[in-house]
Amino acid sequence: MTFFKTKAGYQARQVTGVSADRLATDPKFQRTRENNAEFGAGGIAAKKLRQALRPMILLTYDTKMPQRLFSRMMRVVRADAVNARGERKVLAENLNLLNKFGFNIAAELSNTVFVEQNLVIDRATGNVQLDLQNFVPSIAIVSPSGATHFQFSLGAVAVDFDSDVLENMSLTQSEAALLKSIQPQSESLTVSVPTASTLPIFVLFGISFYQEVNAVLYPLNNGAYNAIAIIQIDLP
Repeated sequence: MTFFKTKAGYQARQVTGVSADRLATDPKFQRTRENNAEFGAGGIAAKKLRQALRPMILLTYDTKMPQRLFSRMMRVVRADAVNARGERKVLAENLNLLNKFGFNIAAELSNTVFVEQNLVIDRATGNVQLDLQNFVPSIAIVSPSGATHFQFSLGAVAVDFDSDVLENMSLTQSEAALLKSIQPQSESLTVSVPTASTLPIFVLFGISFYQEVNAVLYPLNNGAYNAIAIIQIDLP
């Protein structure tokens, strides 16, 4: 029996369902055990990626992002064509299934920033550079109501899904600029990862919006409209 509290007081009910021992040993539940093992692998990988990308993720806000990332990570696990069912895991060659993942479902990067992006990743030096050339903010950026300024962000990190070691993300941001500007602008953002890395490198790009009040810039609605996405997953 299990006991629980309700508005009417304490209640009791009989425990039903399949026992843990039966789930672990009964051949009828082989598929369940396989699915549970792969869900576990996907959950661990998704959590590790969130931890690695945390400095960029904190710039935006989406309460359902962890569930969406887990769902996408399960696609990576199920794409494993090497290991047997129940033993499939995150393989580097399948990580491109995470490419273009947006961390704010309310603000898609592809529908917010219409600027040509030139990304160069130099594994030998660890240099990651993103160039944004000749864009007019008032035309190239779709901004939310109330925003007066914007700021670009670039982050990169090498992630080892088979190790407990977590690399620190390299993050940089542009100077805040006026959204209503009609003058052509260019921007170059540079971050770094460990030199000669043999790990997958995740590169994120995003935009944050601000509202100017009495010469002070405030994050617009606590980042609810900030768009951030994975723009490249570079494999060794």
